[in-house]
Amino acid sequence: MARTDFSFHHRLRVRWAEVDMQAVVFNGNYLTYFDVGFTEYWRATGLPDVVMQAAEGRELFVRKAELEYLSPAHFDDELDICLRCVSIGRSSLQFRAEIYRQHEHLISGHLVYVYADTRIRKAVPIPASWREIIHGFGIVKPLDMNSTTYPRIVLGDWNTLQKDAQAIRYAVFVIEQNIPVELEWDAMDAACLHAVAYNQQGEPIGTGRLLPDGHIGRMAVLASARGTGVGASILRSLMEQAKLRGDQVVRLNAQQSAEQFYAREGFARDGEIFMEAGIAHICMYLKF
Repeated sequence: MARTDFSFHHRLRVRWAEVDMQAVVFNGNYLTYFDVGFTEYWRATGLPDVVMQAAEGRELFVRKAELEYLSPAHFDDELDICLRCVSIGRSSLQFRAEIYRQHEHLISGHLVYVYADTRIRKAVPIPASWREIIHGFGIVKPLDMNSTTYPRIVLGDWNTLQKDAQAIRYAVFVIEQNIPVELEWDAMDAACLHAVAYNQQGEPIGTGRLLPDGHIGRMAVLASARGTGVGASILRSLMEQAKLRGDQVVRLNAQQSAEQFYAREGFARDGEIFMEAGIAHICMYLKF
């Protein structure tokens, strides 16, 4: 398979603890990388995670793992861990896994998982709903804005999307970041175009808004969905709407920790760091 054959990848950077004295990744760590990749793949599908599965007395177990070493990775390399489900049996899932450094193919893998009852340790059928989602996830790229599978971006006014957008913003800003609730809601919500991202289960997982003056704000993604492209999908959707209505520039006040995320989408820094709600921010802009 080629790099472009994979609809999912997860990027990670090689840490010092993962290499030998020649700064080459120790061979056994590639299995760990694939395990991390599978965890993020499963998170991206929106299917029940291991905790939810355990509550039902069932879990996915690794039955087989094979590696083929083509070229080594080194300390501080950025690697793309790519996975694709290639076969779904009655109770098993087979994955093709590959590791790339940019476009250089380093490692190939074959992973087999079995869905089993944890109490009797016997295989049980994979739910039909899982099959449909996994099949769709394998052939549709996660960041395809026209995708009806993942993530589904819905645009609308505050009256339409308030319930879901508010729930996400409360979880991220008020609970996680300890921003006072009275600072989170403002009169501008009623004048904004809002975007909400939904996973395959129809659950809201991210949101953002576009103000009349061309500012993008209140970008928030639930912790369980971060790193899956949801934030980028929301941002691009709002940028496209700004462009369609004739805006020549979009601006935002990014939390300093998210500056690189926006920079990857083409935004440039404008000014010095400032504090807002007790959090360091930086103004950024993008011209169309």
